[in-house]
Amino acid sequence: MSMKSGLRMGAALGLAALASLVCVPAQAADAVANFYKGRTVQVLIGFSAGGGYDIYARTLARYMGKHIPGNPTLVPQNMPGAGTLKVANYIYNVAPKDGTVFGTFARGIPMEKLLGRTVGEQFDATKFSWVGSVTDEPSVCVFWAASGIKTWQDMKTKPWKVGGSGVTSDLDIYANVLRNMFHLPGRLITGFPGGTEVLLSMQRREVDGRCGWSWSSLLSRDKHLLDQKLVTVPLQLGLEKNPDLPDVPLVLDQTNDPKEKAALKLIFSRQVMARPFAAPPGLPPERIKALRDAFDATMKDPDFLAEMKRLDLEVRPQSGAKVEQLVKEVYSYPADVVKIASDAIKVAGR
Repeated sequence: MSMKSGLRMGAALGLAALASLVCVPAQAADAVANFYKGRTVQVLIGFSAGGGYDIYARTLARYMGKHIPGNPTLVPQNMPGAGTLKVANYIYNVAPKDGTVFGTFARGIPMEKLLGRTVGEQFDATKFSWVGSVTDEPSVCVFWAASGIKTWQDMKTKPWKVGGSGVTSDLDIYANVLRNMFHLPGRLITGFPGGTEVLLSMQRREVDGRCGWSWSSLLSRDKHLLDQKLVTVPLQLGLEKNPDLPDVPLVLDQTNDPKEKAALKLIFSRQVMARPFAAPPGLPPERIKALRDAFDATMKDPDFLAEMKRLDLEVRPQSGAKVEQLVKEVYSYPADVVKIASDAIKVAGR
């Protein structure tokens, strides 16, 4: 064989190999498109209708389908219960593991086992197929103005009652952390289906407020409460201050103990994945990739962003890979810090 013939044969083999590499992803994409074409994908929402998680999920569902190969129809469905433990258990154990179901639940769910809260939990948070989070954001404590709780000092010195929706919900966990770690004179009245019902109870003066109201939800759905000075915001709950609230103290700044501060960081790290979406474990790799890619594409979709702006909802997306990394990271905290955090979230005395 001449050198020229050998070179031609080598080039041909190289092109064939390259073509095979190109064909594999193309075939995988075709398989995903064929699977999703004409199908319905359920988007489960672990909260009652009308709240922040519900609005985020329904808005996502309106736009994400066009970015999934095959363009399936995404149908949101509420499944409230047990502080969203019900929907988390369903997604992990019952939902089809084929990419036709994913959903959203309380951002703190992944940390529950780490913090010793396993009652009713039937999942391993590190094994969910994480799709992504629409934003990261701080939460706040909000009180009805007539309650007289206007400042952090008021929270430390005056009696108050806040509403909750279950032991795994932010509303319950944050109230217990504040009462346990800072010995505040507050009570938690739990059992509400969601934040919407807690607000109604505030308006009826059955409870004074709630700790765990996402700032973006407050602005998008109930900004009139702020404008009319019907509510007060005495405390921020997160890792960093929101620039909208420069004069409202941050919970992390209320202790100088480095281990307590680290425990608070563990507890409030859930704010980084403020609106998480997860699918069941064990999805075919090409389908979880398709869902993650579609989620990421939706976060850049001009129509989606325009509607989110109209609704005053924040979009600071976290990828599925980043959420997965965060969940694994929180399980690496030292045991003594975890002990402080787990003690802080325990149900405080009434």
